[in-house]
Amino acid sequence: MQQQYESTFLVIGGGIAGVSCIETLTFLCPDQKIILVTESKLIKTVTNLVPLAKAVSRFDIEERNAETLKGNLTVLVDRMVSVNSTTKTVVTEKGIEVKYKLMCLCTGARPKLIDQAADNPLVIGIRDTESVLEFQKRIKHSKRIAIVGNGGIASEIVYEIRNIAIHWVIKDSFISQSFVDPGAAELFQCKIRNKSNVQSETKTTFKRLRYDEDGQSDNKSGGALGPDWHRTLDLDGGEREMPDSVVVHKNCEVRSMSMENEQLAVTLTNGEKIICDFLVSATGVNPSLNFITDVPFELAGDGGILVDELMKTSIDGVYAAGDVCTAGWDKAKHWFQMRLWTQARQFGSMAGKSMAAALEGNEIYQDFCFELFGHVTQLFGYQVVLLGRFNGQDLGRNYEVLIRTTPDLEYIKYVLVDGKVVGAILIGETGLEETTENLILNELDVTPYGDDLLNPDIDIEDYFD
Repeated sequence: MQQQYESTFLVIGGGIAGVSCIETLTFLCPDQKIILVTESKLIKTVTNLVPLAKAVSRFDIEERNAETLKGNLTVLVDRMVSVNSTTKTVVTEKGIEVKYKLMCLCTGARPKLIDQAADNPLVIGIRDTESVLEFQKRIKHSKRIAIVGNGGIASEIVYEIRNIAIHWVIKDSFISQSFVDPGAAELFQCKIRNKSNVQSETKTTFKRLRYDEDGQSDNKSGGALGPDWHRTLDLDGGEREMPDSVVVHKNCEVRSMSMENEQLAVTLTNGEKIICDFLVSATGVNPSLNFITDVPFELAGDGGILVDELMKTSIDGVYAAGDVCTAGWDKAKHWFQMRLWTQARQFGSMAGKSMAAALEGNEIYQDFCFELFGHVTQLFGYQVVLLGRFNGQDLGRNYEVLIRTTPDLEYIKYVLVDGKVVGAILIGETGLEETTENLILNELDVTPYGDDLLNPDIDIEDYFD
């Protein structure tokens, strides 16, 4: 006999977006029945939340057993395979049928492998718990690897792993281009050059696999990685005495791959050839829509489920949050979408508020966090805070920049349009997060201050807080 469940709220996915949605629903509707369908019993929860300003916070992501989630919640470790929006029913891989009143899809995204991968066993993507554990296993027996990609995960891998030779292939002219500009990249480049010395001084704890309550490593695919995903892992390569080396191959991509003596031979578009034990493809993600529906969703150009400002999809009673969805509303001047864990948390919380309001017939408005893009992460040992149009996104050439940098300590960049700050990169412990946020949101004309705006001898917080 087919198992059946009924719920008021159904959440699909135990990543950051899904858990944030559940926590919000539990707070707003404590008596309503919630069901979580997750492929892994390990879910992602936000811990150590530290607000740096109104729209930006620093936090950690911790893996916990799904049973630790509080509230009137039932957890099904399973995968949804189909949705019937007419009967408001989903069916899982194990044949369980779940009825819902309102549902939120938080199925995340999957690694977008390079075209040349073609199911090559020596090419892996890194996105979730399963892929990270596979990566850790492989580097134990490797001396040389190639990494393709120039975003946050690629940058973290290059900096964190030791005792292994790395070939880093990027299509840009400088590293970490997804987040920073050439000036900040030079600050990071210094950390790569001094990688061995820095890590030998700072690595004081042994990083190991995280285990579940049964004592077995959890190898199910889970939610997207959060900040410091590498903290619990031993990322040492197979040659303990091998000096760290990083060769950056700029302005090129992978042209072809072949096998040579059980190793992977990678030919680049600039003609260079790399021999490695395996290749990590860290070239972005695709929204994960690994289920069928009776009515097709309206999709965005990037393949994500299109949502409005309240996270509603085109199907009645169905919401979406996190990497699986694409913002389809008229966006605020200083906000845009990137598939990051900070936005997954914001999307999930907003979806929870919307679902609670819909159940009670209340009208709500979009959260303030969608007024200003804000992201906090760690790159190459530095705190990195990104605000607004931090790299002049969508501004063409109609902007100017002010920069202050102190070698090995900090890098500060303000992006200005018509004398007003519209974006910023703050690297290091600058303490300027709240002041900078105020400058952007209040649209203050800072023209009278000129270059003194970032003069280290002037405390701009006194002027603009």
